[in-house]
Amino acid sequence: MPSNVPTSRAASAVGRRVALLTLGCARNEVDSEELAARLTSGGWHVTTDGSDADVVLVNTCGFIEKAKQDSIDTLLAAADTGAPVVAAGCMAERYGRELADSLPEAAAVLGFDHYPQIAETLDAIVSGAAIPAHAPRDRRRLLPLAPAARAGAVISLPGHGSTPAGVPPVVDAALVDAAVVDAALVDAAVVDAAVVDAAVVDAATPAHLRPILRRRLTGGPVASVKLASGCDRRCSFCAIPSFRGAFVSRSPDELLAEAEWLAAGGVREIVLVSENSTSYGKDLGDPRLLDTLLPQLAAVPGIVRVRVSYLQPAEVRPSLVEVIAGTPGVAPYFDLSFQHSSESVLRRMRRFGSTERFWDLLAAAREIAPLCGARSNFIVGFPGETDDDVAELERFLNDAALDAIGVFDYSDEDGTEAAGMVGKVDTDEIKRRYGQVSALADELCSQRAEDRIGTEVEVLIDSVGRDGVEGRGAHQAPEVDGTTLLVAADGVRVDKLRPGDLVRARVTGTNGVDLVAVPIEMISAAPATTPTAAAPV
Repeated sequence: MPSNVPTSRAASAVGRRVALLTLGCARNEVDSEELAARLTSGGWHVTTDGSDADVVLVNTCGFIEKAKQDSIDTLLAAADTGAPVVAAGCMAERYGRELADSLPEAAAVLGFDHYPQIAETLDAIVSGAAIPAHAPRDRRRLLPLAPAARAGAVISLPGHGSTPAGVPPVVDAALVDAAVVDAALVDAAVVDAAVVDAAVVDAATPAHLRPILRRRLTGGPVASVKLASGCDRRCSFCAIPSFRGAFVSRSPDELLAEAEWLAAGGVREIVLVSENSTSYGKDLGDPRLLDTLLPQLAAVPGIVRVRVSYLQPAEVRPSLVEVIAGTPGVAPYFDLSFQHSSESVLRRMRRFGSTERFWDLLAAAREIAPLCGARSNFIVGFPGETDDDVAELERFLNDAALDAIGVFDYSDEDGTEAAGMVGKVDTDEIKRRYGQVSALADELCSQRAEDRIGTEVEVLIDSVGRDGVEGRGAHQAPEVDGTTLLVAADGVRVDKLRPGDLVRARVTGTNGVDLVAVPIEMISAAPATTPTAAAPV
């Protein structure tokens, strides 16, 4: 089994504490756990409590306006602790110097290229060094246009769990002010061997023998795994590819090794995350690679459920539908990025599909797994959207039987095609449409939950506490969907259940999108002992 990252140098930061605060999606959470491993390897004590730290590192989100504001608020609140505050993550990568100029409270604004030397960079910051703010660039241009030509390219890919085999991290003099940093720490011409990341190994070393560059920051039986990074699609409303880069898959052996490591630490469900999971393998020479990977992950000892998220409807093949809906151990769950169902709106979004095509996709999944889960997100108020387009979206939703529906009100995003489109919808009208579609979504999702009364669900227990035993069925992803509360009835006990247990239960009631269910049988009991999730395994 692969080990966690060992300490790779005589750490100048021994005894120093860094508070690592994470905002945004599950992809950011994986990135933070890689940062935590790098920091631990560099001698830092990593915590998620910013009240007593030598430096606060905020992994920001730059997805939409509200997320960006949350990031700024968190950075300002962290500054109140009196410790130096460092911005990293998507918002820092996207805006760099602009963010630094508008937020003098931040001691530094770091981009993804700083991640391989994050421990050394924080050493420098707390020692009084001035770190030049990250200079944003279109990360799509860092890789070849042809996906097959990207193999072996050396760029920073947060959350991929390792530094490219055999390639030492590059210490760029532009990242550190050599005038104020001790020469023993960084030499612009020569990188001291002690600074080279411990995850750098010979290219011939199999993935399962390489150190796993990850340190879990939260407990629980569920963990996300980064399937890939970046996106090659050009949706007119989305800026993510410009700062996350072109699409790059992780190799199957890396993913299997990380799954085994997580399972050894008590993880029972793996959630595969990326910007576009349906593109997996296209840069590795096999666009159907996800079809074969999912059963392999499901077969990892200790893993009882594998869930894949972020599916692009235009790229979902019949074979992938069959694997997700029909493979034991793979959650029959379809997280489909529909965004709208009006053809005219979808075309302006630079997307494909229609109400009927999306219904057909859902029907294909339900033909194999009638009770499979399905969720999606939708944007209302997109430039050029009419009342008829909204009516078409509502027509789709009324018959789609989705378990979870996310509704977003459109807002211009810097650097996107949509920001410059004509036909902008009035702000008040966007709010009205948002309220209208959101109310319908809530009603439909509650009805979908009620439709499950009397059916059986496989529930993975997440928590046991004063409020009861709570878990999730296969149709319920962590954080974004509903939950299932297990209750005692007719002599059935729940007080012996533990986090990580997988039980079969019968649905007896609902509370909005949440289910209430009575356990029927134990499918797979959690391991008797589980290592502390926040510590190296």
